[in-house]
Amino acid sequence: MPVQYVLGEWDFQDLTLKMKPPVFIPRPETEDLVSLVVEEESQKHEKNSGLCFPVPVPHPVILEIGCGSGAIALSLLCKLPQSQVIAIDKEEAAVDLTRENAQRLQLQERIHILHHDVSYSSAKQLLVWGPIDFIVSNPPYVFHEDMASLDAEILCYEDLDALDGGDDGMRVIKTILALAPSLLKDSGSVFLEVDPRHPNMVENWLQAHPNLLLILRAIHKDFCGKPRFLHIQKQSR
Repeated sequence: MPVQYVLGEWDFQDLTLKMKPPVFIPRPETEDLVSLVVEEESQKHEKNSGLCFPVPVPHPVILEIGCGSGAIALSLLCKLPQSQVIAIDKEEAAVDLTRENAQRLQLQERIHILHHDVSYSSAKQLLVWGPIDFIVSNPPYVFHEDMASLDAEILCYEDLDALDGGDDGMRVIKTILALAPSLLKDSGSVFLEVDPRHPNMVENWLQAHPNLLLILRAIHKDFCGKPRFLHIQKQSR
């Protein structure tokens, strides 16, 4: 059994989170996904403060798709004290654990947690606080053919639906990107953790769907030097 489940808790960013099987265990590299969102938000504030007549910057609204234990969502609430987060997961165990961790950290007032399987018709349910500034997700992205080669501990104890991204690893990624334009503010961003093979695949997919008005803004590497994180931005009309 993974040590995180044995201990019943694990650290992520500066938080200690409760862990329960089979909810997905957050990986260390995913901390960089949080940092990228925080950096982008701080850059928006810097640009605004440099204007001759700074305009009020609204508090950021963030949507996390596939919240698991709540690691990403709750870290963002701590790092961005003015933010509000909508966190969704299709697994009830994950929703319950995110809710429990939010209460333990006394962040429950700023997070809206939904038991929901994201789909192309999800927009209405997810706009509870109006248009979204950031969509962030560490979606299932393992190519289905690679699932059998995962560590035995993962295969035995963790929720495999949180890992299996279908034949091309992009089943949920495509849904997120197709939904994003109807959720995001103009110039809003999507931040994704992906397989190192995905950046080119995602770029080609976006080029094949120009009506989405999404562009791949940046590719960031993980601490092993592999392309792991995508910053995708909605273009202003």
